[in-house]
Amino acid sequence: MVFNTISIILIGLIIGSFLNVLIYRLPLNISLFNPKRSHCPKCKEIIPWYYNIPLFSYLCLKGKCHNCSGHISLSYPIVEIFTSLITYILYIQLGLSYELYFLLCITYILITLSFIDFEYKAVPTSLLLILMLITISYLSWYNISTLSIFFIFIGGIVTIDFFVTFYIQNIKAVVLKQDALKEQRAIGEGDIPIIGMIGGILGFEFGVVAIFLSAILAIIPSLINKVLKKEIETPFIPFLSLGFIITYTNKNNIQDILEGLNLA
Repeated sequence: MVFNTISIILIGLIIGSFLNVLIYRLPLNISLFNPKRSHCPKCKEIIPWYYNIPLFSYLCLKGKCHNCSGHISLSYPIVEIFTSLITYILYIQLGLSYELYFLLCITYILITLSFIDFEYKAVPTSLLLILMLITISYLSWYNISTLSIFFIFIGGIVTIDFFVTFYIQNIKAVVLKQDALKEQRAIGEGDIPIIGMIGGILGFEFGVVAIFLSAILAIIPSLINKVLKKEIETPFIPFLSLGFIITYTNKNNIQDILEGLNLA
């Protein structure tokens, strides 16, 4: 049991390290295969393997490049730790199964999308397409009955986006006299397939809970930015991902709460 736990944690850290490569290279259109070795984004020095051990190298180097002493982003160990943690949690809940592999693939894509969205406020369409294909394959294999919910959630959110975007661009923009609002959309295009995935995998009831939780979580940084008087766009994909993960891994607890509120 201890050996399995350590193995899963280490595997999670290694995969998290690979996700960091995706997060850095995909938005910059850098090949995943060339250069083969990771390098410092500041001094461009190739990182030796012994300085590229997930998490441990960051701690040993105290968050600085071994060559130029440039600061290494804290996002690197955060991605590795979070990936390792969610890998272990899903392993405990699902055991070694095809369902585990599907859910891990979906979760890893969500982690990659979330950190890219945080940095660039936009995500690669290719990753969204892969996420949709994996989701449809998963639902076709394990729960074909909720495949319709996948498309219902997508259709519903597209409809809501149409009306709210119309309001923002044609009414709010005129009332507030802000021309910038004429180009603003209510929901990012990258959010739509993720919302569909949430509904398909969690089902209607838990899907609604996950999206509601995501909205609550997203309000927090928005309020903080408002208090600090900072005009910072809040990406929604990270909070959709977090809402999905929290809901999926706590369905029993959420079910008890809903039953206590007579909502289930």
